[in-house]
Amino acid sequence: MDIALIRSALWSEFWREDLLGWMITVAAVAAVIYWRCPHDRRSVGNTLGLGVLGLVGILAAAALAAYRFDAAAGVVREGSVVLAGVAILRLCGQLVFRVLLPLGGLKPPRIVEDLVVIVAYIAWGLVRLRLAGLDLTGIVATSAVITAIIAFSVQDTLGNILGGLALEFDSGFGIGDWIKVDDVVGQVVDIRWRSVSIQTRNWETVLVPNSHMVRSKVTVLGQRAGHPIQWRRGVAFSVSVAVTPARVIGAVEASLRGSRIDNVAAEPQPNCVLLDFDTGSGRYAVRYWLTDLARDDTTDSAVRERILAALQRAGMQLALPEQNVHVVAEDRAHAEESAQRDLQLRVAALRSVDLFDELNDAEVQRLAASLVPAPFANTEVITRQGAIAHWLYLLTAGTVDVVVALPGRRARTVATLHAPTLFGEMGLLTGEPRHATVMARGSVECYRLEKSAFEDVLQRRPALAERMAQILAQRQQALDRELELADAGPAAQGHRMTEEILEKIKRFFGLAAPSA
Repeated sequence: MDIALIRSALWSEFWREDLLGWMITVAAVAAVIYWRCPHDRRSVGNTLGLGVLGLVGILAAAALAAYRFDAAAGVVREGSVVLAGVAILRLCGQLVFRVLLPLGGLKPPRIVEDLVVIVAYIAWGLVRLRLAGLDLTGIVATSAVITAIIAFSVQDTLGNILGGLALEFDSGFGIGDWIKVDDVVGQVVDIRWRSVSIQTRNWETVLVPNSHMVRSKVTVLGQRAGHPIQWRRGVAFSVSVAVTPARVIGAVEASLRGSRIDNVAAEPQPNCVLLDFDTGSGRYAVRYWLTDLARDDTTDSAVRERILAALQRAGMQLALPEQNVHVVAEDRAHAEESAQRDLQLRVAALRSVDLFDELNDAEVQRLAASLVPAPFANTEVITRQGAIAHWLYLLTAGTVDVVVALPGRRARTVATLHAPTLFGEMGLLTGEPRHATVMARGSVECYRLEKSAFEDVLQRRPALAERMAQILAQRQQALDRELELADAGPAAQGHRMTEEILEKIKRFFGLAAPSA
């Protein structure tokens, strides 16, 4: 056979006048979906691949027809047309349900799209059967038997489809909700005709068949009518029974409610309860409401930091499991060595700040022995503006923010302090309310110096008050300049402020009668 004739026959069998128009239309629809729906690009690519396969099949059918294999050509062509039609219907479904309807403000469930496209596939198949010359009246006449056979063979699929419809229209949860099914906890991201897609916190996607979802007990997390999405969590800890529950609960609740913790609801407030008693300890639990259900572990960790810091500041420790073990007692020398190392750290903390430069070694040693460890967790308020607190803090590790709120102005951070430094000295030396709020930025370690410990030093050496008044005046001037409150020359203002602070120190510690 002449090659030219074969090529001519091949082209005439393959090419149709409307084929170019269909190809341009399909390409345009695919481009729109690809642009508007980035998450569906893989699906668009697969659908186009199916369409290309159909075109290749049509070309193969044309080749068979050119070589006079008419029967085979008819079968291949019909199957290829069905494939190409399926691809076109799939793209049309995506265009309507994922582009056009959302542009109009409608977002139908994904299962509706799936069912509509499936019905379109079936209708397309029946149309091709009818065009192929198959008499559908015979199929309709025997439809009862065929339906029974099909229903029996695809009962699981039908169960999933019906289950998907039930979940979509009467399930109590929807896309975006957090649920628990059996041992799976995660967020619902899709409800399809076959399964529900659940994304877990471990970056896993679990596909649960719809029929199983309908039969199982599903727990919807964090939902209560009339309230925002928030889920109660519990963080357990133990403290020795030697400490009264009121002390434990008071210290922990004051820490948790004192300043905001990320992802913890303000209402209801976190609370601490005594759950039970164990061997030598009481078992407690902090209950709080989580607002971002994806961040459970990190928020639990932040709450545990607050608990531990609050207990340490109050002189309490977490209880350890009791066991009967044989130990070798430490000798006195070892204990003294450990105490001496701790004392040296405290002395170094006092010597690192200028307020105590005038103290001799004996006085520093005496103050060091009275320091109380005071750790704080991230974002925890260490001291609050306006509070009455007759002690100061020595910051030995970490960073804190100094926040001031003035009448008619928004609170703002005026300074960031880095260890080693101190703050709260005005409260210790003059008894004045706190001038600023100090908040931990990350975990910080402090020592607390009480008035009672410092009073003995000033009573023995009243002359120290003048030097400390000068240091306090310099610090107050720096704060006033930051707040743009200074209204006098530095020298005049500094001298006047020093005299005022010295008078307050003398009055607060009873060093001398106030001047007239």
